[in-house]
Amino acid sequence: MIFLRQSNIQINSRFPDRKSGDGVKKWSGVSLKVSKNRLAYFIPILILLILNIGPLAIAQEPDSLQDIGWPRQVEKDGATLLYYQPQVDGWEDYKIIKARVAFSLTGSDGQQAMGVASIRSHTLVDMETRTAFLQDIIYEGVRFPSADVGQSKELEKLFRTIAPSGGESIAVDRVMADLQHGQPQTKTVAVNNDPPILFSSDEPAILLLVDRDPVLAPIEKTDLEFVVNTNWDVFYEKPKKRYYLLTDHAWLTATALGGPWERTGKLPNSMKKLPEGENFDEVKKMVPAPKLTTAPKVFYSDAPAELLLFEGEPKYAPIQGTELLYAVNTENDVFVDKSENQFFVLLSGRWYSAAALNGPWVYAGNDLPTDFSNIPSDSPKANVLVAVPGTIEASDAVMLAQIPTTALVNKADAEAKVSVSYDGNPEFRPIAGTSMFYASNTPQKVIRLDDDYYLCYQAVWFKASDPMGPWKTSEQIPNEIYTIPPSSPLYNVTYVTQTAKSDTTVQSNASGGYFGMFVMGMAVGATVVYGTGFYYPPYLFWGPYPYPIYRPWPMTYGVAAVYNPWTGGYAMGRSAYGPYGAAHTAAWYNPATGRYGRSASVQGWYGGRTSASAYNPWTGTYAHTNQGHSPYAQWGNSVATRGNQWVQAGHVTTGRGTAAGIRTSDGRQGMIVHRANGTVVHTDNGVFAGHDGNVYRRNEEGGWSQYNRGDWKGLGSNGRTFNSPSQQHVMSGLDRSQLSRQRGQVQTQRFNSFQRTGGGGIRRR
Repeated sequence: MIFLRQSNIQINSRFPDRKSGDGVKKWSGVSLKVSKNRLAYFIPILILLILNIGPLAIAQEPDSLQDIGWPRQVEKDGATLLYYQPQVDGWEDYKIIKARVAFSLTGSDGQQAMGVASIRSHTLVDMETRTAFLQDIIYEGVRFPSADVGQSKELEKLFRTIAPSGGESIAVDRVMADLQHGQPQTKTVAVNNDPPILFSSDEPAILLLVDRDPVLAPIEKTDLEFVVNTNWDVFYEKPKKRYYLLTDHAWLTATALGGPWERTGKLPNSMKKLPEGENFDEVKKMVPAPKLTTAPKVFYSDAPAELLLFEGEPKYAPIQGTELLYAVNTENDVFVDKSENQFFVLLSGRWYSAAALNGPWVYAGNDLPTDFSNIPSDSPKANVLVAVPGTIEASDAVMLAQIPTTALVNKADAEAKVSVSYDGNPEFRPIAGTSMFYASNTPQKVIRLDDDYYLCYQAVWFKASDPMGPWKTSEQIPNEIYTIPPSSPLYNVTYVTQTAKSDTTVQSNASGGYFGMFVMGMAVGATVVYGTGFYYPPYLFWGPYPYPIYRPWPMTYGVAAVYNPWTGGYAMGRSAYGPYGAAHTAAWYNPATGRYGRSASVQGWYGGRTSASAYNPWTGTYAHTNQGHSPYAQWGNSVATRGNQWVQAGHVTTGRGTAAGIRTSDGRQGMIVHRANGTVVHTDNGVFAGHDGNVYRRNEEGGWSQYNRGDWKGLGSNGRTFNSPSQQHVMSGLDRSQLSRQRGQVQTQRFNSFQRTGGGGIRRR
């Protein structure tokens, strides 16, 4: 029998052997004592704790197809167009972008003219590289404020012959910075915020989670079974009706999963017969049991729960400029509001409060003290600002969650690859509050609406007249699909949209909700949370096997979810939560083999790496690849083309190019880097298009100048003042644009640094 353990977007512990002995590993203030012969169990968890992997972080240069900088320059027939960073005015459904672009156009005669172009373009977004690609740039208006009518017509004709028509890349962070000053659309969700079971301990402890009743799978040629639906290695000896739990460095035993658990140095003889090469290797290293050592306290729950674990008695430190204290000797986000003598904890993006650490805890998101928004950006607890409504960090996260990853899907190729299997004949259950039904005995998301069947498979929609297929790529999704409530386990498919692009392709869009990240409306703003908060009972089926088929749905709690601003998603796992990170990720039933699997996998929300088959319960996706993958990457490039691949396919070619010194039109020095999609001019990006259609430049002293007939005139000089409401509107718009451009540049540089360093710049708790 071959075991291939399948994992959620979590982590697994099956890594190479380590020498025996004790050691202490410390990263970013996190300290965890482990025995080295079990250190392998926690390596992937610690990796996620530090790197918060979205795609698996590997030190590399930024993709040459990412935002290559601004301003950019193109030349044709002796004419030169220098165009500055677009000032985004809107991003309709995060699919159609509208912006103003300031530019300088120099003809072959050497005469320069400044202008403003109003553009509109569809976008393709690759969230792995955090880049938006402009597909089909339409120049809705071109204005040369200092030229007469005749000159303007000739200049516009020249501009349209040289201006790029598509393939331009712009960092999503730059776009978001502009939109923050507008009114970005926000779709909020009525998530469930009831608190989970919450344990607290100031001594070494672990959280043992079992998803309701234990599901036991036999281990061939032994009298042992292993518990499938738990986050630790738990075995059951049938003759003696006794459980054995392997923690970091000790074996515990009990007659019931709820305990009491006690240390043991004696294991069943059958433990020596665990199969070779089936990912029980790390367990076998602990057989026979090592000498008795201090064992952790075990907190058991058969429902979603969390553990507040302190290293000794809780210790607190003040946050400058606030009445808040934060706990310094825990990986959890625990605070005390001195003014109200209340404890606050952040779990899966939600705030809960209590008068004491042992509870009772209540949801506090709508009554969060205002001091939380005053936490300095350089504070050790600045990471929680993403969950504080009204902060720029929360606003960024909300927008990121709504920006979809897009792909152009070849319909015929997708139809050839789609596959749905059921446990027996298809069975359907009603979706509460709707006239729809969902297939309950398959890991795939199949929906019955009237006489039609819809399948959301790897973020692509299909349609069929029979639940067994054949499946055809759907060009239009019924509106009823998008009324599925959050209380349904299929709710995440409402974040996948699809439209026809041609006779052979559709464009599919998957935003954060598809991956389990939802925008929650609060009293003073919105934030991003992990999970809907609803508990979805697992699917159990007793078939022709000696054990039931167990398929759980995603859980909101018990996964130690923490948001990473650079991946735009949540990473899971802490040492106290076991080598598998959550109760529903220790093993998965694989319909292809008809048995349970165990594999090694590291997953993130927008991509990941895996060395064996992996399964994601949010997306219902199986994968078998040693390469990185995202929901569309799993189709393969021939089926689903993402933004960077669309560019590579011929819309824009890439190349490292050369660098050379240049002198700009105003005499300043700079550096240019030649790219096929334009030349990046590494000089001042301080030229802007005003709302009045004029071109403005910001000087080093912070003042503004307006371009007028070949010269820059300082505003406020020569008696020029701006007192009228319309003129003040222009100036305030320019100030906002300058601040947005500055912030977008900083955020883009930080994200690129995150990618280059493999994520090492991200501080985890």
